[in-house]
Amino acid sequence: MTDSHVVSLQDIRDAAKRIEGVAHRTPVVRSRTLDDLVGARVFLKAENLQRAGAFKFRGAYNAIAQLSAEQLARGVVAYSSGNHAQAVALTARELGSSAVILMPQDTPAVKLDAVAGYGAEIITYDRYTGDRVALGEQLATERGLALIPPYEHPDVIAGQGTAALELLEDVGPLDALLVPVGGGGLIAGSATAAKGLQPGIRVIGVEPAAGDDTKRSLEAGERVGIPVPRTIADGQAAPIPGELTFSINRRLVDEIVLVSDDEIRDALRFAVDRLKLVMEPSGASGVAALLAGHLTPLPPRIGVIISGGNVGAARLAQLLA
Repeated sequence: MTDSHVVSLQDIRDAAKRIEGVAHRTPVVRSRTLDDLVGARVFLKAENLQRAGAFKFRGAYNAIAQLSAEQLARGVVAYSSGNHAQAVALTARELGSSAVILMPQDTPAVKLDAVAGYGAEIITYDRYTGDRVALGEQLATERGLALIPPYEHPDVIAGQGTAALELLEDVGPLDALLVPVGGGGLIAGSATAAKGLQPGIRVIGVEPAAGDDTKRSLEAGERVGIPVPRTIADGQAAPIPGELTFSINRRLVDEIVLVSDDEIRDALRFAVDRLKLVMEPSGASGVAALLAGHLTPLPPRIGVIISGGNVGAARLAQLLA
């Protein structure tokens, strides 16, 4: 599949209208301390303050809101390590539908509890041996559910792109946009929005060093798979880029930088101590790349999407200990 006819700037603008008044228009956070440490003006798009705690609500709502009344009555199914799960469960509740969610057995408890709290049925599987795509498709077929994948869906990608659209509308032109990368849906949508509005902007993805599948794939010019990553950034533990997301990202993403788990921990600590923000490890990866000095040359005005904040107090304390 190619992206030439699948996701456009207009699709993202349409998604923005669809989610208006339902998703939060999250704030842009500034910090003089961060600017001084980095040596640039940094604009943080705080999707950790989004409904369900992450940007994923944007894409889930944009996709599910377009289903027929008959399909909404039958319900939806999704697979996710946590944030997409919560987003789909909340969206289904908001739209009067029901959700079945496939989640890895080792998903953080705070995410499992949140999904259950939104009323979804949870089915667990082993992320290191199970095939979540096959399991999801099987459930969709057996129960007549609409499968809402976490990133391999044009309406999901368009919804995720609204975060970058809002950021650029709120702060004006940027020299670079820094985006966490897991399966690639957030950066695919963000890059489509950003390059549609500002063709010269640098779009830079951030991956955990243990999960560099997108970096390897862009360098190889084709999708490259790796073993399931073992990293504290569980939301970025994808073993291979999506087919659709990669077709977009290979054209629009300029660079991928890598951050270590220790650099992510430093960013989490900085976020709590100085920004007064709670970020999950994946959400902090962009800040980690800046604090570690991984951007060269350094752009003067940098936008960063903080992708999520779903981490429990006990887990955060453990990460920072």
